[in-house]
Amino acid sequence: MCPETKGFTLIEIMVAMAIIAIALASLMKASANHTYSAAYLKAKTLAHYVAMNEVTRLQISNEWPDLGSSSKSTEMAGIEWYWIREVEKTGDESGNIRGVKFTIYQDDRRTQNLAQVQAFIANPASGLNATGSSVGTGGGSGNNGTGTQ
Repeated sequence: MCPETKGFTLIEIMVAMAIIAIALASLMKASANHTYSAAYLKAKTLAHYVAMNEVTRLQISNEWPDLGSSSKSTEMAGIEWYWIREVEKTGDESGNIRGVKFTIYQDDRRTQNLAQVQAFIANPASGLNATGSSVGTGGGSGNNGTGTQ
């Protein structure tokens, strides 16, 4: 006579282990996606702060920026941020207001923008003191947008 055995068979244990492995793999992927998203949002937020700081620096320096494009970098939060400043004429007939757009990148090759800020700067010599800005966040490659994104 065979003794009666109780418990799980090898097949049942293998199926249970496969189900657990699939569930754990999905959980790890979701956790990795969340971590990546949090890091990306932090970078976009800091890039926006960099752009706003550069606009503020331009406003309080009473500097009248030259038309055209310039590229520089700024350090914030222990990270080197690279930016392009584009200064253009506006439709102002007096010529005393210029549009300034800052596009912020995290890499020195400036391949993917993280934020853009458009501001309007009045000529300090004109006596105008109105400035305005509009904010956009990038995410595309290079200078792929016009205006705010």
